[in-house]
Amino acid sequence: MVDLTLLLAIAHHLAVFALVAIFAAEFALLRPGVEAKRLNQLGKIDLAYGAIAGIVLVVGLLRVLFGGTGWEYYAGNWAFWAKMAALIGVGLLSVPPTIAIIRWRKAATPPADADVNTARRYLHLQAGLLLLVPVFAAAMAKGYGTM
Repeated sequence: MVDLTLLLAIAHHLAVFALVAIFAAEFALLRPGVEAKRLNQLGKIDLAYGAIAGIVLVVGLLRVLFGGTGWEYYAGNWAFWAKMAALIGVGLLSVPPTIAIIRWRKAATPPADADVNTARRYLHLQAGLLLLVPVFAAAMAKGYGTM
């Protein structure tokens, strides 16, 4: 017998770990002095970051709807909604660097260091919000958040 709850949990955790790994790669590559050659790699990594984020959301939604806990647990759980708010914040903060990377790749010239530093500020903010996600997930796992 297949344990759907277990499979969804495994898939969700693996997707989240992949998301953080890809974010770390983007964070490492996006530095002042980035060369045009690295911009293509950075563009691919940023695309993968968006794709994995979509997988995290889809698998998370499947977990909420078809996992063993049931939607009702999540609907009334402040820790769940705080985790969702953090993830939405990460998603919104990822837009300006993505637009910048696309613009830099089209220009086919290295971006100005000031522009790179601006994009990195968004990555720093994303990193701060990403740190909150496991905090709220752990709170949920321990039963916190129910009203």
